[in-house]
Amino acid sequence: MAQRGRPKTFDRETALDAAMLLFWNRGFEQTCVDDLADAMGIQTSSLYSSFGDKETLFLEAVEHYRTGRGSVFDAAVMEGKTAKEGFENLFRVTATELTRKDQPSGCMLCLALPTCSPKYDHLQQELDRLRALSDTILLKRLENAVQDKEIPKSTDLRSLVAYFRTTLLGMSLQARAGASKETLLKIGKLALQVWPSPPNARA
Repeated sequence: MAQRGRPKTFDRETALDAAMLLFWNRGFEQTCVDDLADAMGIQTSSLYSSFGDKETLFLEAVEHYRTGRGSVFDAAVMEGKTAKEGFENLFRVTATELTRKDQPSGCMLCLALPTCSPKYDHLQQELDRLRALSDTILLKRLENAVQDKEIPKSTDLRSLVAYFRTTLLGMSLQARAGASKETLLKIGKLALQVWPSPPNARA
């Protein structure tokens, strides 16, 4: 009589990365558990025992993205001697990352759950919270620009953040529709034309 073998082990990070890519490519509601398990190289029973249900796995995959591939965006805006250089860098990095050939186009936080059934509102709220955290970083960079007299105190910083966020979201949608890196770079340059003039440049 054959002996029962030990359960197959798997690398959690590798499996989680595979789940992230599938959610990113198809979206949460269009991705089924069987396809997730297949992409992750594990049995559905292992998925449930190791990651919980599909919703729990999705949230973990989102966090995996935010602290991994998606972390480049928040880091980009903090680079550069001036805030404007930081935002120029942000748009350059965004154009590059959203059109990479080794991952789904666009941003996972924007595309994995653009709309959802009411029963998944809690997932949407979590993504909204994460996007708000990113907006806080943009706002902080602009607040520092005011303190450094790079932009006027009268600048409506929150509206400027909302404008840049809207542009970044549009770039993500354009990338998913097939826009090139060059097209996205042009969009970023156009967006920065609203950058406020330094206080000493005003009459």
